[in-house]
Parts: sequence; structure tokens; C-alpha cells
Amino acid sequence: MRLATVLVGASTRAAAGDDDGWVVLDERDAQALIAEPGWRVRVEAALHDRERVRLEPEAFLTPMPRPAKVLCCGLNYRDHIVETGRAVPEYPTLFAKFADTLTGPVDDIVVHDTERLDWEAELVVVVGAEVHRATRDEARAAILGYTVSNDISMRDWQQRTLQWVQGKAFDGTTPVGPVVVTADAVEPREGLRITCAVNGETMQDGNTRELVFDAADLLAYVSQITRLRPGDLILTGTPGGVALGMPEPRWLRDGDIVTTAIEGIGELRNTVRFE
Repeated sequence: MRLATVLVGASTRAAAGDDDGWVVLDERDAQALIAEPGWRVRVEAALHDRERVRLEPEAFLTPMPRPAKVLCCGLNYRDHIVETGRAVPEYPTLFAKFADTLTGPVDDIVVHDTERLDWEAELVVVVGAEVHRATRDEARAAILGYTVSNDISMRDWQQRTLQWVQGKAFDGTTPVGPVVVTADAVEPREGLRITCAVNGETMQDGNTRELVFDAADLLAYVSQITRLRPGDLILTGTPGGVALGMPEPRWLRDGDIVTTAIEGIGELRNTVRFE
């Protein structure tokens, strides 16, 4: 099953889909949908009974528009750890974003005051149930599904101090979407290809089987620190191939098109704009 938040006329609506197409639902977005008890039964009935519609890529918005918490894990793919010259971590390296950081799957990424703008393709875990101090099995059961993101990073800001958040949380710079694929339909531990291309040139080509800490690991670990609720997001890190790891970095420039894709989930396509 796929879930999305889509633009219908001047309003937003939740939508559900499968291989046969999409149905538009009554809720204002996918996050409002999953907050309701029994939502899955109603969605399955709608997929069975309602007329399917075609949705253009421009209709899709970031699927969970109001996460209370956006947690991110750095240094979580083995090849990316190697290119940064660091040791494989014993514990997840965590930082936070804000809901204002998120933007849609085809929106422009508008930036300012940076000369070292980088790309980072990421798998996102979407929380589907309240979870606190969870075991790995409990955490796994609380995963709604997965979506795609790119942790666009201002490396010059990030490297001003040992704390990363100032280079990771500029407003409207983290595209997420276009859909959430539910956890019963996809399994990142089995290996999903994850790529990032700039103007059609592949920069990152990794696989989620290379994650040091997988989705259940991260959700369980974060839940020891803070209570997570439906719609919260965990970005799981990026594979090798970022500009920062190049001998002569090729930073993003005005007008560059960044395409981020994860096998079996979906694709983002965002244009970089400098103010």
C-alpha cells in the first residue's frame, strides 16, 4: 500500500494507492489519516470500492506535513563512513531537524549564504504508532513504512562547529516524498538501491543493506530518548558519493536538478535555486 498527501484543486487530501492506481480520501493529509483508529481497514475498503484516479507528479506533497519530531542519523552507511575517514560507530550519530526544514518532492530547494551545498540521498522511516522505550521487535511493529528524502547540507555552515544542525536545518531544504510505502510492502534490510543524480549524472549509488543501524535499530534507540508518535520521521543516513568526500568537491549550483530515488519507493526531483 502507498499513502500520500496530494493537492486537489486548492485543497490537500490524503490518497491511497496500489499497482492499480490511486483513490483520494476525505482526510486533509496522510498524517491526519493515520492518526485515526482503524484507518487501514477503511483504506483497504476504499481501494476495493472506489474509482481510481491518475495523479500527476506535481500533485504530490510531502506526505507527513506536521511531524512533531524529525530525527536524523549520520554516518550510517559503511561506504560513507570510509569516505569520511571515520570508524564505524558503536551508537547512532543523531541530530534533529524541524518541520520547517521539509519541502515537497518536486519543490525548488531555495538556499542562500552558502558556497558548499551538498546532496545526501536518504531512506526515511515513518512512525505509525506511539512508541516509547521500545524493544527492537516493538519498534519494528511501530513502523508505518518508508519514504525518500535528500538531506541537502550546507557544509560550510555544518563545519563551523562540531554540532551539525546549523548546516542541516535551513527552511525548505529537505525534500521528502512522494509517497509512503507501508512496511508490509517493502523491506529495506533485504536491500534497496538508493541513488542521487545531479543533472542526470549519478553521484550516489548505494544499497540499504549497507546500513550499520537499520530502521528497527534506530526507532528503538531513539525511543529510549523521546516518545515518538504517528507521522514522526527518522532519516537513516546517506551512502557514499557525497561532494564532501570528493578530492575536488563538485558543490551544487543554481539551477542544478537533484534526482533522488529509492527502489520500490519513489523519486524526488528538485531544482536548486540560490537567492
